[in-house]
Amino acid sequence: MEAADSQNGTVGRDEARVSYQVPNTLLSVQNIYKSFGSNEVLKGISLDLCESQVLALIGGNGAGKSTLMKIIMGIYSADSGEITIAGKKVDISNPKAALEHSIYMVPQEPMLFPNMTVRENVVIGFDEGASELESRLKSVMAEIGWSLDLDCKASTLSIAEQGMVEILRGLMRNPKVLILDEPTSALTFDEVQSLLACVEELQKKGIGIIYITHRLSEVFEIGTTVAILRDGIVTTQGNVFEFTRDDLVRGLLPEDASVDGATTGDSACEIDYSQEPVLRVRDFSGYGFSDVSFDIYPGEIVGLAGVVGAGRTEMATTIFGRDKVLGGSVTLNGQDITGRKTRQVISMGLNYVPEDRFNDGLYRIRGVAENTTSALLSSSRMGRFFLNSKEEERVSQSYVDRFRTKVTGLDQEVGGLSGGNQQKTVIGRAFSTSPKVVILDEPTRGIDAAARGDVYAVLQELRDTGVSILLISSDMEEIVELSDRALVMYQGRIVQEFGKDQIVQENLTAAAFGVYQADAKAVTD
Repeated sequence: MEAADSQNGTVGRDEARVSYQVPNTLLSVQNIYKSFGSNEVLKGISLDLCESQVLALIGGNGAGKSTLMKIIMGIYSADSGEITIAGKKVDISNPKAALEHSIYMVPQEPMLFPNMTVRENVVIGFDEGASELESRLKSVMAEIGWSLDLDCKASTLSIAEQGMVEILRGLMRNPKVLILDEPTSALTFDEVQSLLACVEELQKKGIGIIYITHRLSEVFEIGTTVAILRDGIVTTQGNVFEFTRDDLVRGLLPEDASVDGATTGDSACEIDYSQEPVLRVRDFSGYGFSDVSFDIYPGEIVGLAGVVGAGRTEMATTIFGRDKVLGGSVTLNGQDITGRKTRQVISMGLNYVPEDRFNDGLYRIRGVAENTTSALLSSSRMGRFFLNSKEEERVSQSYVDRFRTKVTGLDQEVGGLSGGNQQKTVIGRAFSTSPKVVILDEPTRGIDAAARGDVYAVLQELRDTGVSILLISSDMEEIVELSDRALVMYQGRIVQEFGKDQIVQENLTAAAFGVYQADAKAVTD
């Protein structure tokens, strides 16, 4: 394939692949409508999926992607419209019916049995013998180039590894229609490339794939067709080669929104490195990392790259007081916070947005307002004896507005929000404590292009007021775009620091895999 054209957002493609049209339709949804009470979510959706096609489905949070997929999977019933499989109208009233029609969906949020092994989670529900399943499982893993300990408990897996198990579940069922919901959101660069190679192999077998993603680069890299959902309507669809990156972003955004403002951060901010660091980490060690040292200055965004297992999250949670310190020190504004409890760390001016919002970041059966202000309950501004409901409403509404979070009201249960809107709520809670330093661990995982622009804008606004940010991200483009400096962790240690002019994906990737050569010719844009 030809290289990407960074100027207009297009990607060169193999001509045969671009022009290849497959006449056999595997799945067709026609005029699908769905409402929840007075909230009309889907407003006449029509889409087709053919053999060997990868339909890249993109849209903002709350656009209706998940609802449409749940209708296809039989989890929800459409109010009207029809689904046809291979030209025949079918009634998919439950997930079992979807599986019988060879449709399988890999969910964005892993849904594993924590006390079962990886092997047990993958093969559950099959009728074949153990030896046959074992052979098939190893064959699938070899085909996509993944290596997992099949005997370890699911509860010990990272988010990325849990996602890999979910994908294996789907591939083991030999689907004709495979739905991948944000499959690369928590994978490393190497794992992403393996998955994309796997998708191409599945295409060759005639499998049709609905590929839901917020990473527009993946649309051009793997998609054959693309459809954009906005507010329950398909606003744009067609062959991928007919679009540029800006075309897709424009289709995602409200008509009065700026394309540039939704896709690019403005990191042109002069950092005064003559000041004292706001956060100083020295020879810091804990479970999964050791001898880590770095500084962060007022108003600075420091990116932290590395592969899964490099120790980034372990270091962050240890700084935040959740895990035991084994050595070294951390000072915040000149005050020692080493080993302090999380509540003390927050009150002293540091907060943390966790990687796993679903399990670690939300009170799922509580409302948006309660989640946003939960970190403020011990402060006087929320009331000493009785909750100041007006202040709770003011604070939570301000972050709903700034992040353009789609909610029916401040009392809506967070568990009922889309993944991106849940993430916005978690980030809003961290910022509500008026921190001097925020550690953001994969802050835009599962967030669409427009919402990323909202988050980036808030980060720039905060850094202008002197707030410093440690940005942990597996999205190299995000680190390149936002960071003033970048650190890279490899096998539990900081192995490289890059200044602004050195922060490019090639350097970050090489350092993350331990192959960066400092004396080599610098890689530039």
